Amino acid sequence: MIELHHLNESRSRRITWLLEELGVKYAVIRYQRDPATRLAPPELMAIHPLGKAPVLRDGPHTIIESGAIVDYLVRHYGKGRFSPAIDSADYEQYMQLMHYAEGSAALPLLLKLYVGRLGEAGAPLHPRIESEIANHLGWLERTLGDRAYFVGDHLTGADVQLLFIAQLAVRMQGAEAFPHLTTFASRMEARPAYQRAITQHGV
Repeated sequence: MIELHHLNESRSRRITWLLEELGVKYAVIRYQRDPATRLAPPELMAIHPLGKAPVLRDGPHTIIESGAIVDYLVRHYGKGRFSPAIDSADYEQYMQLMHYAEGSAALPLLLKLYVGRLGEAGAPLHPRIESEIANHLGWLERTLGDRAYFVGDHLTGADVQLLFIAQLAVRMQGAEAFPHLTTFASRMEARPAYQRAITQHGV
């Protein structure tokens, strides 16, 4: 059976959601962040040396990185769903967005979160960070437009990856800043599979 090592308030909620969408059997091993440091507990080091979540175990495979896990699950369990056909016009955009979520989009949002904890010491960095957030989220806003999904006309792994970014955008920039991303986040969060994942395993 698939085994997911899940840390609260982390990218592993992408994986519980996708597992529910796939309808496969899986087990979740939960971990809690240290309330003071916000770091993962050392027990995760026994699963993978980096001590990060999510970690997926499936038979002989132990996989880290949410994007790699999403790709693995779609390829092995998607049965042709959640990804455009590899020879379709949409496939390259799908792969680009799958990598973009963590490769570029997440960085300025996380920098804002961490630099914000520095108080006045971080003030000189704020203009550049806000500029990068506007650049990246603006591009995503235009890329999505008023469509329901980022690629094609049904849910794909790219949407699973980008929901986390859209949620951060709403939380950190406000619901009015990027209305298409806000609508997208609300639509994805309303999906029955997402609701099941949150109810069963938390955020």
